Amino acid sequence: MRKDIFAHKSKSWDKLNRRVQSAKAVANLIAKEVELNKDMKLLDVGVGTGLLSFYLAPYVKEIVGVDNSKSMLNEFKNKKSDFACKIRALNLDISKDIIDEKFDGIVSTMTLHHIKEIEPLFIKFKSLLKKDGFIALADLEREDGSFHSDNSGVYHYGFDFKELEEIAKKADFSEVRYKLVYIVNKPHRDFNVNLLVAKSL
Repeated sequence: MRKDIFAHKSKSWDKLNRRVQSAKAVANLIAKEVELNKDMKLLDVGVGTGLLSFYLAPYVKEIVGVDNSKSMLNEFKNKKSDFACKIRALNLDISKDIIDEKFDGIVSTMTLHHIKEIEPLFIKFKSLLKKDGFIALADLEREDGSFHSDNSGVYHYGFDFKELEEIAKKADFSEVRYKLVYIVNKPHRDFNVNLLVAKSL
């Protein structure tokens, strides 16, 4: 049985204003970079309590949220009536488990650094997308390991986005680009968060 490392955090997750504002910033940049429409079905990887999905919901038809934390997914499902689109929750491990459907887009924020194998993940993303689908993935730039106070479940101290760009291209994505989306100000230093966007042909 998988250990839910977010069980003790799920109830209070949305109370940190920085998390809410960060999710809103990512959603706003996705909406600028990608042409969203009300016929779209998105997959939100590492959906958590649904902060990113909440701000993307007005633009699309349906969002399927996947997470390996049952407690986080419960918070997501409890907000179902607040969403401006249909939502569904899948409790599984995106790296290992099968998702037997296709999506118009795959989004995530601050999830990639919790996933051990990145190259196979991009190949899986490609397989889950319809023709002309997209990925829009936000995460930390390479850092020194001091972003989290506890690095349990953290496999990457951020990313070199040039390397992520190459991984995306290798997985047969096109129009790959990334932009700074926001900066996390912590007492000891600042941390950049970028958004990687690419298209599946």
